[in-house]
Amino acid sequence: MNSFTAFRLSAGLGFLAVALGAFGAHNFQAVLLQNNALEIWKTAALYHLVHAAVLLFIASREPLQIWAWRLMFGGVLIFSGSLYILALSNVRWLGAITPLGGLGLLAGWLLLAIKTRP
Repeated sequence: MNSFTAFRLSAGLGFLAVALGAFGAHNFQAVLLQNNALEIWKTAALYHLVHAAVLLFIASREPLQIWAWRLMFGGVLIFSGSLYILALSNVRWLGAITPLGGLGLLAGWLLLAIKTRP
């Protein structure tokens, strides 16, 4: 993967974060309130959007820190994705998957922190 592809995927992830945040506030609000999951949705959207911005930053730097980017991208999909599905479906066992995404996010941050070049 090159930086351009990573940048486009990151921008798409950011678009999706804004769209899902808006859907949660408007179209899905009744279901989220029924499932007592509005805060879960907000957490998913916050982490999703913040990490989409970080992914854009990573993709804009040379050389591309591909493993940090991949870990964060996968982390967003698993962390926020499992929370979105949990909030809509009320299938509580999905909460057991969420920490795996969190580990991906943490590992991506760690790789950025220990990289040898600025």
